[in-house]
Amino acid sequence: MEALIPVINKLQDVFNTVGADAIQLPQIVVLGTQSSGKSSVIESLVGRSFLPRGTGIVTRRPLILQLVYTPKDDREHRSAENGTLDLDEWGTFLHIKNRIYTDFMDIRTEIESETDRMAGSNKGICPEPINLKIYSKSVVNLTLIDLPGITKVPVGDQPEDIETQISQLVLSYICNPNSIILAVVTANTDMATSESLKLSKDVDPDGRRTLAVVTKLDLMDAGTDAIDILCGRVIPVKLGIIGVVNRSQQDIINNKNIQEALKDEATFLQRKYPTLANRNGTAYLAKTLNRLLMQHIRDCLPELKMRVNVMVSQFQSLLNSYGEDIGDKSQTLLQIITKFASSYCSTIDGTAKNIETTALYGGARICYIFHELFGKTLDSIHPLSGLTKGDILTAIRNATGPRPALFVPEVSFELLVKRQIRRLEDPSLRCVELIHEEMQSIIQHCGTEVQQEMLRFPKLHERIADVVTQLLRRRLPTTNHMVENLVAIELAYINTKHPDFHKDAVLASSILQNADGDLVKHNKRHLSASSTSSPIIPNDTSVQNIKTANSQEDVTSFPEQNKDQQGHPNHWLLSNWLPQGKADSANSIDNSPVRNRESSGSPHQNSTSNPAIEVQKPSPQQKAVNLLPEVPTQTYRQLSKREQRDCDVIERLIKSYFYIVRKSIQDSVPKAIMHFLVNYVKDNLQSELVTHLYKSDQAEMLLNESDHVAVKRKETADMLKALTQASHIISEIRETHMW
Repeated sequence: MEALIPVINKLQDVFNTVGADAIQLPQIVVLGTQSSGKSSVIESLVGRSFLPRGTGIVTRRPLILQLVYTPKDDREHRSAENGTLDLDEWGTFLHIKNRIYTDFMDIRTEIESETDRMAGSNKGICPEPINLKIYSKSVVNLTLIDLPGITKVPVGDQPEDIETQISQLVLSYICNPNSIILAVVTANTDMATSESLKLSKDVDPDGRRTLAVVTKLDLMDAGTDAIDILCGRVIPVKLGIIGVVNRSQQDIINNKNIQEALKDEATFLQRKYPTLANRNGTAYLAKTLNRLLMQHIRDCLPELKMRVNVMVSQFQSLLNSYGEDIGDKSQTLLQIITKFASSYCSTIDGTAKNIETTALYGGARICYIFHELFGKTLDSIHPLSGLTKGDILTAIRNATGPRPALFVPEVSFELLVKRQIRRLEDPSLRCVELIHEEMQSIIQHCGTEVQQEMLRFPKLHERIADVVTQLLRRRLPTTNHMVENLVAIELAYINTKHPDFHKDAVLASSILQNADGDLVKHNKRHLSASSTSSPIIPNDTSVQNIKTANSQEDVTSFPEQNKDQQGHPNHWLLSNWLPQGKADSANSIDNSPVRNRESSGSPHQNSTSNPAIEVQKPSPQQKAVNLLPEVPTQTYRQLSKREQRDCDVIERLIKSYFYIVRKSIQDSVPKAIMHFLVNYVKDNLQSELVTHLYKSDQAEMLLNESDHVAVKRKETADMLKALTQASHIISEIRETHMW
């Protein structure tokens, strides 16, 4: 058991060397208000006067004090080199190595000067601790921390929030679950008002690690005693309450030594509290603290051992991530370039070691763009979007020229379907842009091992990013041009003999032929009925005149026949482009769209007059209007059956051919992007990097580490060394020593 406290002291030395507070070691924290006697208690435990004394706030920096029991035959701490073989006691500071302090007045002077150096000379405080180790044959093994006294009102250079700063400093030490709280209270004040007990209860409500020390027993008013306090009747403390008598300020001025003070303390306790004398006093306090600390270390050691082992493995991994010092910079540069190129390609291929689970990236993101974003965007483009029946009828009429067409012109279909195919170009170019952005973002997410190298060498990372960016930027116009050509190829030749389109084209042709055949049969029946109703057989000349008259009559009366028989005007006559109700002006001399629009705007015109006779000369304003190349405005009238059938045929053909082209574009654009952009970059990435970066004059500049990484590596190496040493110290303790 006696070996446990030296082990903790060794661990304290190890971690104080690197300034690490990750490991919470068992220790005793001395807590109390200003001038409550904390320093006197510590000096009584050591047996020497070495702490700064005076009125007001004296302890202004935490003091980590390690007491090491060193008998005369101890060869671990005594050595001829240091001159400590025959010394009874001596001290050492962590901030001053290889110096032995044999005069405790020098120790006090060093504490004062070190405090003034960090906290100033006018009552300021500093959270940085001072580490002091005292070796003696008259002490017990302990680790004590003397904290600044709790104060309320700022003095000197102390800030206005001095109370808050000291409270936070105290809490940072007593919140350690492995610490024992030594709460110092004075006997001549009400214990219920003690700030130290209040803070202790806040962090240790069960009181399992709090020990109370009552000072100044000899300064109580006459007729009063501390029996109720020492017996725990006022405020119970689970670990106990121990009363002590310290030297007064006058004793310190008179240079009364600690040994005499301890004898006077024992005499006072025997006289004033004879029944409690053996359970109070500085000697009993030292033994109690030693016993409590031993038990506490025994309880904390298994968890401490596991914690140290876990941290060794964590810091080893962290140090490996920072890499080792560089020997051959040219070789290292080539290795990093090769590793980056391999990681970049494996990220695209989906063979990377570290697979992301939070979002798609690399090759998976490219696949998502091709088949989800690009595919759904093309599917959302309707073949007839932005195309009305009026547009289709206008295109048919424009494709016929000055003559009325007997059949639906094929040119109108080509013009309309090309207009719809052009709408596939923008989504295709946007797909190229998205793939380019993803290829650019892969630079930052192409493997953990590569990212560590990039953090280590920021200049190399910047140059690699520039080279890859330039390579992608050079390939972007080529890929865009190829995608534009794919759409231009579809526009260059409308293949109406395409196997998938030919079926719909034949079906549409048969529909038109059947419709035209029905119309011809209907007209023949009408003509034959007219000829058989006459009883006179004309001669050849009269027959020719009759045919001529009939042909003229057919032209003038055909709309009326269709109107009577079908209910709608014939689509193939130009007069039928006029709105319904104005068919009587179909044979007017002025048959222009503007004229039609003007005539349709005269609702009171006599519809029974002969249009061939009543020909009105256009006014000068109308002539000026007729010279303008205006497009016929869309008329909101009901289409005839023939017009509706023609529109349906054109729409069906546009849909059929558009679906064929869209399917081809949806298949060929991803292939073009993969060939001209993705695969090209994969195949030429390493050679591009080597060409631009693998140069002897650049290796030195590119492989300069950032200052941040160099500092982190040193800190990590120091911490790993301390943890490894701590692990060896703990492993030296056998399990039998723990119980």
